[in-house]
Amino acid sequence: MSWSVLRLGTRRSPMAMAQSGAVARLVTQRTGVRVELVGLTSFGDISQADLTQIGGTGVFVSALRTCLLAGDVDIAVHSLKDLPTADLPGITLAAVPAREDPRDALVARDGAKLADLPTGARIGTGSPRRAAQLRLLRPDTRPVAVRGNAGTRLAKVASGELDAVVLAYAGLARIGHIDLVTEIFEPDEMIPAPGQGALAVECGDTDPDLAALLGSVDDPATRAAVTAERAVLAELGAGCHAPVGAYGTVAGQLDLTAVVIGGDGGPAVAASAGGPPAEAAKIGQQAARELLRRGAGRYLTVSTAHTSNGDDA
Repeated sequence: MSWSVLRLGTRRSPMAMAQSGAVARLVTQRTGVRVELVGLTSFGDISQADLTQIGGTGVFVSALRTCLLAGDVDIAVHSLKDLPTADLPGITLAAVPAREDPRDALVARDGAKLADLPTGARIGTGSPRRAAQLRLLRPDTRPVAVRGNAGTRLAKVASGELDAVVLAYAGLARIGHIDLVTEIFEPDEMIPAPGQGALAVECGDTDPDLAALLGSVDDPATRAAVTAERAVLAELGAGCHAPVGAYGTVAGQLDLTAVVIGGDGGPAVAASAGGPPAEAAKIGQQAARELLRRGAGRYLTVSTAHTSNGDDA
């Protein structure tokens, strides 16, 4: 089958438009098919409620998937960490392009690093995972729940409403604001959310030709790493209040580290696993079972099958 143009559904936020535009260009570059962006608004974009109260970041995905299933768009692009871990009938994950920088980043005034912030400093994040790890790194600071796109959050620092915010480095890079980053947290300091820095390209599962075409932008190493990370989340059955981090790398074999932290700053429970990339899901499950064996269950909440870890931008 041939296409004159493919309609790509995306949220309207600057970050979503930027990452969807990058995918559109990559698809065109590798297949010669033109891709146009179709901006959509999700309930998560409209609501100002805390993400953990309205269903985690899966709320950003549902509107795009609804349009995809209705045939209003041909492709949908999401931040992969937003995707619920359970498959949705009618939709297939056609491609996971090469991952960008998965680390978390601090943006503070006057070039301040986390260690430079005053006691009681207000650090904005909508992510239970980031808030929990901030409490471990600087127990004397105060994580503050925030909503809004990256520009809105950055403005709260510039205005003095917050002393700092923590966001995904990849997201800041996509909107051209890495110049504002004052500190980057290495994965051994603040382990990323499952799938952080990666994008998900979905299409309908009734069109194998389109799925094959989109497969041209898939990166096998990235897909293996994020498959293992998301398998941790799925095996734990972690609710959106549970601070769960997981990070996989592929250099010959797949190596995975996962962590669960108490939301009140309780000690982290960590586990590692590794093996062939083809066994990514099993590796994630193995790490999750080890976390549970080590007592991580006390930090987890009951969840539905469509697990999301409630992380933010």
